[in-house]
Amino acid sequence: MAFVIDDSVDIAAPAEVVWRVLTDFERYGEWNPFCTECSTTLEPGAPIVMRERLVGGREMIQREVIRTHTPGIEFSHSMKPFPLGALRSLRSHTVTPVDARRCRYDSYFELGGWLNPVMARLLGAAFRRGFGTMTASLEKRAEQIT
Repeated sequence: MAFVIDDSVDIAAPAEVVWRVLTDFERYGEWNPFCTECSTTLEPGAPIVMRERLVGGREMIQREVIRTHTPGIEFSHSMKPFPLGALRSLRSHTVTPVDARRCRYDSYFELGGWLNPVMARLLGAAFRRGFGTMTASLEKRAEQIT
């Protein structure tokens, strides 16, 4: 069974504002306590490189590949799968307008493969905390600049 983190929040800001904050990768260090650096072109097949802050201030550089990108709506990325199906991941970000002044942000992370229980035990709490703080910080940042 896969390890899944599925987090959503309604944000009191237009979808365009949330999308602009979410995809302004050069400014991640200003508002994102989990993913403090990020670079990508969002072109499917292109790399995405992230610096993630884990437990105790430890940082990890994560290199993945953009899978999908629908401008203004969603993008997703995944790590290169480990051999023999040992480990694979999928992370997606989706922004959905509710009305002209509000939207919903959905954050999804899935870790699968036969090594997944070990990785979930080692890093699951850090990922839950990290993705949760990213979601809350995205909401705060978007509402501040609206």
